Amino acid sequence: MKSPQRTTLCFVFIVIYSSQSTLNLNLEPIVHPLILSEHAPAEEELLRQKRAVAGSGPASEEYTVEIEISFENASFLEPIKAYLNNLSFPIHGNSTDLAASMLSVEMTTVCRPVGSEIWCSCEAGYRWPWERCLHNLTCQEHGSSFSGHGCRCLKGLPPNGPFCQLQGDVILRMSVRLNVAFPEDLKNSSSALYRSYRTDLETAFWKGYRILPGFKFVTVTGFRPGSVVVKYEVRTTTPSPELMHKANEQVLQNLNQTYKMDYNSFQAVTSNETKFSVIPETIFEGDTVTLVCETEVLSSNVSWYHVERRHDIQNSSRFSVYTSILNNLTSVSHLTIDNVTQSDAGEYICKLILDIFEFESRKKIDVTPIKISANEETKVMCDNNPISLNCCSEKNGNWSNVEWKQEGKINIPGIPETDMDSSCSRYTIKADGTQCPSGSSGTRVIYTCEFISAHGARGSKDIEVIFTSVGDNSSHKREVHEFLRHVMEMSTVQSTTGNSLETSKAQEQQANVTITPGPISVSEGQNFSIKCISDVSNFDEVYWNTSAGIKIYQRFYTKRRYLDGAESVLTVRTSTREWNGTYHCIFRYKNSYSMATKDVIVHPLPLQSDIMVDPLEAAIPCKGFHSFQCCIGEDEDYKVTFQMDSLSFPAAKEVNGKQVCYKYNFKANLDSWCPRNVEMFCHFTNAANNSVWSPSMKLYLVPGGNITCQDPIIGVGEPGKVIQKLCQFSHIPSSSSNPIGGIITYKCEGTQWKVKRNDCISASINSLLHLAKALIQSPSQDEKLPTYLQNLSISTGKVEHEIRSSPGSLGAIIDILDLLSMIPTQVNFKMMSHVLSTVNVILGKPVLSTWKSLRQQQTNGSSQLLDSVERFSRAFQSGDSTFLSIAQSNVQMRSIVIKTGYPHNYKESFVFSDLDLWGNVIIDKHQLESLQSDTSIVTVAFPTLKAILAPDVQEKDFADSLVMTTTVSHNITTPFRISMTFKNNNLAGRGPLCVFWNFNLANYTGGWDSSGCYVEEVNGDSISCTCDHLTSFSILMSPDSPDPGSLLKILLDIISYIGLGFSILSLAACLVVEAVVWKSVTKNRTSYMRHICIVNITASLLVADIWFIVAAAIHDHHYPLNETACVAATFFIHFFYLSVFFWMLTLGLMLFYRLVFILHDTSRSIQKAIAFSLGYGCPLVISVITVGATQPQDVYTRKNACWLNWEDTKALLAFAIPALIIVVINVTVTIVVITKILRPSIGDKPSRQEKSSLFQISKSIGVLTPLLGLTWGFGLATVFQGSNAVFHIIFTLLNAFQGLFILLFGCLWDQKVQEALLNKFSLSRWSSQHSKSTSLGSSTPVFSMSSPISRKFNNLFGKTGTYNVSTPEATSSSLENSSSAYSLLN
Repeated sequence: MKSPQRTTLCFVFIVIYSSQSTLNLNLEPIVHPLILSEHAPAEEELLRQKRAVAGSGPASEEYTVEIEISFENASFLEPIKAYLNNLSFPIHGNSTDLAASMLSVEMTTVCRPVGSEIWCSCEAGYRWPWERCLHNLTCQEHGSSFSGHGCRCLKGLPPNGPFCQLQGDVILRMSVRLNVAFPEDLKNSSSALYRSYRTDLETAFWKGYRILPGFKFVTVTGFRPGSVVVKYEVRTTTPSPELMHKANEQVLQNLNQTYKMDYNSFQAVTSNETKFSVIPETIFEGDTVTLVCETEVLSSNVSWYHVERRHDIQNSSRFSVYTSILNNLTSVSHLTIDNVTQSDAGEYICKLILDIFEFESRKKIDVTPIKISANEETKVMCDNNPISLNCCSEKNGNWSNVEWKQEGKINIPGIPETDMDSSCSRYTIKADGTQCPSGSSGTRVIYTCEFISAHGARGSKDIEVIFTSVGDNSSHKREVHEFLRHVMEMSTVQSTTGNSLETSKAQEQQANVTITPGPISVSEGQNFSIKCISDVSNFDEVYWNTSAGIKIYQRFYTKRRYLDGAESVLTVRTSTREWNGTYHCIFRYKNSYSMATKDVIVHPLPLQSDIMVDPLEAAIPCKGFHSFQCCIGEDEDYKVTFQMDSLSFPAAKEVNGKQVCYKYNFKANLDSWCPRNVEMFCHFTNAANNSVWSPSMKLYLVPGGNITCQDPIIGVGEPGKVIQKLCQFSHIPSSSSNPIGGIITYKCEGTQWKVKRNDCISASINSLLHLAKALIQSPSQDEKLPTYLQNLSISTGKVEHEIRSSPGSLGAIIDILDLLSMIPTQVNFKMMSHVLSTVNVILGKPVLSTWKSLRQQQTNGSSQLLDSVERFSRAFQSGDSTFLSIAQSNVQMRSIVIKTGYPHNYKESFVFSDLDLWGNVIIDKHQLESLQSDTSIVTVAFPTLKAILAPDVQEKDFADSLVMTTTVSHNITTPFRISMTFKNNNLAGRGPLCVFWNFNLANYTGGWDSSGCYVEEVNGDSISCTCDHLTSFSILMSPDSPDPGSLLKILLDIISYIGLGFSILSLAACLVVEAVVWKSVTKNRTSYMRHICIVNITASLLVADIWFIVAAAIHDHHYPLNETACVAATFFIHFFYLSVFFWMLTLGLMLFYRLVFILHDTSRSIQKAIAFSLGYGCPLVISVITVGATQPQDVYTRKNACWLNWEDTKALLAFAIPALIIVVINVTVTIVVITKILRPSIGDKPSRQEKSSLFQISKSIGVLTPLLGLTWGFGLATVFQGSNAVFHIIFTLLNAFQGLFILLFGCLWDQKVQEALLNKFSLSRWSSQHSKSTSLGSSTPVFSMSSPISRKFNNLFGKTGTYNVSTPEATSSSLENSSSAYSLLN
C-alpha cells in the first residue's frame, strides 16, 4: 500500500461491475465524489482482479475490484460510508462505455490510527484470511465476532494484500425445545397442526435471526418427541455466541407464549467449520493412527465418538485424546489409536462444543490387514553359491523398512535388498562349508521377512530353508573322491626327493581343537571368555566368527603360539544381547580348517545405568507417603522388589508404551521414624537368577512444621533444601517412548520450588546417547558406526535450537563423540564429515553461551571435545585420495597422504574471514621423509574453540588465535618439528607465548602448556611458532611465563649444562682422591664416618646428575620416550637425589652429635648401620611407595619429561618435602657450629680471637654449605610467581656447581687429605712428614693443647686447659671425641 507521509486513515472497498467489453476501467466518476474540497486528493489503486466469469458471445463478464483510498482527515470516513450506502444500483457507465454497469459497492477494510499504531479492522460480514491472522500481529477490537473465527483487527495493513474477505455462509442445524406435550400430528408434515407450528415458528425465527450478519434464510425441518423438539436450519455467516443469544431472545419475544419455548435449550450444530484429517491415509493393522480435528473456534471441550461402537472415546491404553489451542487462533484435537485393529474401522465423529454451538465433523477410516506372499520352503546347498529368498506385500503401502530375521540351530545371514515401489524384498544368502559343518545336513532354519510401515504396523511371512552340507551330498562326494585320488597320484609321481605321501599328509594334518567346556550362560553386563586350544602350533591364521559367518574383530581376542600348540581367547568384558549366539574358533593352515564351536547364552538384565529411578531424593512429612518407581526401556520377565534396609516390598508393574515401570507406595506410619533418612533400592532378578541393584533413592522424613514447599511431583521441602530429580520424572514434558534424559536440580525458596540448575537432555539426543553406550559394547560396532555418525549429525542439526539453551544436551553430544572416538576403527571421509558437521553445530556462536554454563559446572567438556576430534583425526583414512578438505563455518580440516619420496613441504592454510582469523601449518619435507609410506597427516582448525578452552589455573592466560590440531596416523619414531603461523589480534597486548593443549594437566581436565614450543618470529600481525610435537596449538598472552626462547631461559640452560658437566667431572675426581688417600685419612672413627658420608654423597650425586643430564637430553632433543625407560629413569633420579640429601642429613646429625654429646661414644659398626639405613633405606622406602602409589594409574611421571608428576598427583612432593626438611635441619646444625666457634678460648688475645673466629666461620660456611645442601634453600625463592630472575640464576649456579664445591671444600681443603696427597706423590716430602708424624705421635699429640691446630678446634668445643696424656692407648677415645670438629670440618 502506498501511503502518504502522514497517513491518518485509509479504507478499502470492493466494486463489482459488469461489462460486455474488454476490461478498461475508468474509476474517475466513482472516486471523484470522494475528493472533498481543499483537502489532498484521494489516491486510488487497482490492486488485483479477483474473479472473472467468462461467457460466450455478448454475455457479460463480472469483475470484482478492490480499491484502496487513503487520506489524512479521519472525519471523512462517515460521510463516505453514508454516500456509498445511499447509492442506487446498478449504476450504468458513461457514454464512452455504455456496456459497463456497477452492480454493488461494499466497504471491507478500515485502518485508523490508535496511539502510535495503525489498526486495520474488517467491516461487518468480513474477516481477515486465516493465514494473515497467523503471520501478523492481531489487536483486540470492540464488537469483534466469534473468538477464534479468524480475526477482525490487525496491526498494520499487509503491503500486498489480501484484504478482509467476505465470510463464507454456514448452515446451522439448530434445535430448541417447546415445553408442551408432543402431539402425534407433528409427525405428519401434511397435517394442519404441523403447518401451523411451522408457520408460527419460521416467522419468529425470521424476525429473530435477521440480525445475524450474512443471514439468508431459516426453515423448520421437523419435530421430534422429548416434549416438542423443533429442528430447523439457519443459513448465515458464523455468528458470535453473544449475537446468537440476542437473536434467540428476539425469537422468544416474537413467538406466542403458548408455545412455551425453553430459552436454555437452544443448540446449534455446524459441520463445515472443522477440518478433519487422518494420518496415515492408508491404514494397516498395527499402525498408530492419528485423527486430527482442527477448527478456528477456540475451545478445548472436544469429544470423540465411534459410530459403529456407539460410545464416546476416552483415554485408555490404546486410545489417547489430546486437545490444544494453537496461537490463540485454532483448536486442534488429536485422537491417537495405537496398534489399530479391524474392529477400530468405521466412522468417527469429532465434536467441539462452545456455548450453544456444536461443531461436528465426521470421517470414516478403513483398516487393511497386511498380507505377505512368499515361497514357504526352499533348499540351499552349502557350496558358497548365492540363493535368493523373496517376499512381497500384496498391497502397496508406505513401508519404512523390511527386516529379515532367522531362527534355527545355525545362523547364516544374507544381504537384503528392498524395492519400496514394488513392495518386494529379496534376501540373498550364501552358505559355505564352515557354516554347515558335517552332520548338519537337513538343518531347517526359519527366515522371516517382516514389512514395517512408517506408522508401526508389522506384517511378516516365514520361509523355511533346509540347508544341505556339501559333504553329505552323494554326487558331490564322488567328485571330491576323484579329485583326491588325482592329487595323490600326482604327489606320488612328483615325490622323487624321498618325500612320501604319508609325510605330506602328516604335514597338512588337521589340528585337534578343544574349547572351554560346559555351557556359557551369562547375564547382560557380565563378562565371559572362551579359550580355544590347538594341539598344532603351525597355522597361518586363527580367527573367530559367529555361526552367521560374521568375523569377530581382533581386538576382542588374543592368540599365542607355543612349541607344541597354540591358543586363542575370546574375551567380552561387558556382554549385551548382541553377543548371544554360537561362536566358532577357527585355525587355518593353507586350505585346511580346524574348528571348535561354543554356544553363548546372554540373559536379559538391565544395567544399573539404564535403570531410571524416581525420586533420586525427596522429602515427606513424618506420617506422609511417597511413590517410588524404577523404570527400564524393555518389557522382560524380571522379578522386581523394593528393598529398604532389611525390609522387602513387592513392586507393581506398569507398562506405558515402550517403558516399563515398577512402583511401590511407601507410607511412613511410625512416629519413631521421624526425623530419619531412608534409602530405597530396586532389586531386579532375571531367569538366570542373576540380579542387579538400581541406584539408590533417598527419602527424608521431616517434621511437618518445617515444610514450606509442596509439589505433587517434586515433593515437600524445608527452606533452602536442594534436591535432584531425573528430568523425565519432573515437570518437563516427556514421552514414554522417547524420554528426555539428564538431571534437574530444584531449591526450596519461600514456598515454591525453583529450578536451580537444568541439565536435561533432549529426547532425541538422549536416545542417541543410550545408543552410543550400547554401540561401544557391540560386536558389530564397526559396521554400525558410519550410520550412527550420520544420524548424530542430522539430529544435532535439527535440535540446534535446543542445544543453545541446554547445557545437558551439549554435554551429552560431547560424551557421545568421546565414546565413539574410542572405537578402534578406521574413519573414512564421509564419517569424518559427519563428525565435523556435528562439531560445527556445537561450536557455533549461538552455542558459546551454553559452553559458558557448561564450564561453570566444572566440567572439562571443551578439552574432552578436542581430544575426541584428535582421536578421530588419527583414525582418519582418506582412501585413494591424496588430498582432502572439509570446510564448515566453525571448523576446517585438511588432510594429505604422504607417499614414498613426497617432494614437498606440508603446508596448509586456514582462513575464517568472518572472524578475522587465519593460520597455517608447515612441516618440512625432510621431516616428512622420516614418516612411513601412506601416513595420513590431518590438521583441524577451530576459530571459536579458543573461547571455551579453559584458561590456566590463575585465569591469566587466554588463547588469542585459532586453535589448530595436527595428527599423524602412524607413530613417530624420530625427532619431529612443526611450524605454525597465527594471526595476532592482540597487537598492543603482552608478549606472545606458543602453547599446546596438554590433556594431562589439572588432573586430566587439560590446560595450556609451553613445553617444547617457542616463538620463532613476531612480524606485525603474525606470530610464528615452532614445536617439537604434534597436538593442539595456539598462542597465549602470559604475564609471568618466560618466553622459552628468551635470554634468561637460554642463560639458565647454559649454566645448567656447563655446571653439571663440571660437577660430574669434579665428583669423579673426588672419588678418585678419596680412594687414593682413604687409608691415610680414616684412622680414627670420626674421620672414617666423615669420609664415608662424603664418598656416598659424592657417588649418589654423581649417579643422579648422570641420570638427570641423560633424561634432559632425551627431552630437549626429542628422542622418542619409552614409557618403561622413562619410569625407570624417574625412579633412579628420585632415589639418588634423595640419597644425596639423606647422606647430607647423616653428616649434619653426626656433626651435631660430636658437638653436643662430646663424651658419649658409639661403636663404628652402629654408626655405619645408622648411616646406611638413613642414607639409602629412607630414600628407597620413599621412592618405592611413590612409584607404587602412582604408576598403576599412569600418573607417576610427567607426560612431557622424565620427572615426578606435579599436575595430577603432586608426586613431586615426595622429593620436595624431605629435601626441604633436611635443608632446614642442616641450617640449624650450621647455626650451632657457628655458635660454638664464636665462644673464645682462654688466653687468646681479642684481636687474635676475632681473626680466628672470622676464619673459622668463613671456613665452616664454605665447607658445610655444599656438604649439607644449603644451596637448595635458594629454591624457595623461585617457587613464587613473579620472582626475580636473580634468584633463578643463583639457584641454578649453586646447584649446578655443587659437585665442584664438594671437591674443593669437602675434599681438597681437608689438611689431612692435602698431607696424604703430598706424602703419596712426593717421596722426600713423604719421608719428612713421616718422621714428623712419628715424632708427634710419640711426644706431642696432634690434639694436645700445645698444638696450634688442636687449639683452634678446641675453641670449637669451648674447652680450655691442658690434657695430660699418659699413653695413646689409654686416651684413644677421648682423643677421637676431642678431634671431632677437625675430622668433620677439615
